[in-house]
Amino acid sequence: TLGFGMTTPATVAGKVFLIVYGLFGCAGTILFFNLFLERIISLLAFIMKACHERQLRRSGLLPSNFRRGPAMAGVGSLVGWKPSVYHVMLILGIFAITLSCCASAMYTAVEGWNYVDSLYYCFVTFSTIGFGDLVSSQNAAYQNQGLYRFGNFIFILMGVCCIYSLFNVISIVIKQVLNWVLKKFECRCCPKCHKSSTRLSRRNAITPGARLRRHNISVDADGQYDSDTEGRRLSGEMISMRELTASNKVSLAILQKQLSETANGYPRSVCINTRQNGFSAGVGALAIMNNRLAETSDSR
Repeated sequence: TLGFGMTTPATVAGKVFLIVYGLFGCAGTILFFNLFLERIISLLAFIMKACHERQLRRSGLLPSNFRRGPAMAGVGSLVGWKPSVYHVMLILGIFAITLSCCASAMYTAVEGWNYVDSLYYCFVTFSTIGFGDLVSSQNAAYQNQGLYRFGNFIFILMGVCCIYSLFNVISIVIKQVLNWVLKKFECRCCPKCHKSSTRLSRRNAITPGARLRRHNISVDADGQYDSDTEGRRLSGEMISMRELTASNKVSLAILQKQLSETANGYPRSVCINTRQNGFSAGVGALAIMNNRLAETSDSR
């Protein structure tokens, strides 16, 4: 993925082969980079954990004869301990700078570039940008050419792996910084914006505030609320009948009774003719419809 462009295929067969081979070659290279990242992170975590244990021994929090193994579970300060992403980023950055400085010294001595151009070449190459304005190993002959090409291969391979790992860690840090900035600039002064964001965040779910208000709502004998706003959801979300009755501590029977009495204008009583006509009383809106149908059938 460097793409210097100094050596390119000229025939149709070579271009077709490059497309097919590059498809699997680039995928395998990315897999190699990912595996390298996993191993380097594991190695750094092992080293940093050993340093952390040594620091705990010096501070007296760990016994001097402590060994890793079953006794690890008894040490609360080491259970689930993981290195900080900032420490990993710092170590990878130092390693990348050291590798670039060493490679730049080699390129300055062999290629005849100045040191700044060599550092520039190392970054462009290791980050796989590959401008192609500076390319190593382009002269016809070098002193100790075989050794130089082998060193160039090792430096490029290790540099690309190291910069790839560093970029992945930096992306995690950037994500954390962006989340922190978004929380700082969250619009809390505007209730309308806050309400719309709450509505879009979760739908068909009772908010934590509504769950807490359940214990503070009292219902009298007729099922009336002490406050009309206490049992209501302020987010404007759609809820089911079950969630509504659960959040307001109102039994389903009381709610059905209120619906029926409101529709009929009097307390509902089920007569014998209703059952004889084949219309069951039902509940809620179904009870209102059945009562109307029963009255119509009875009048006929």
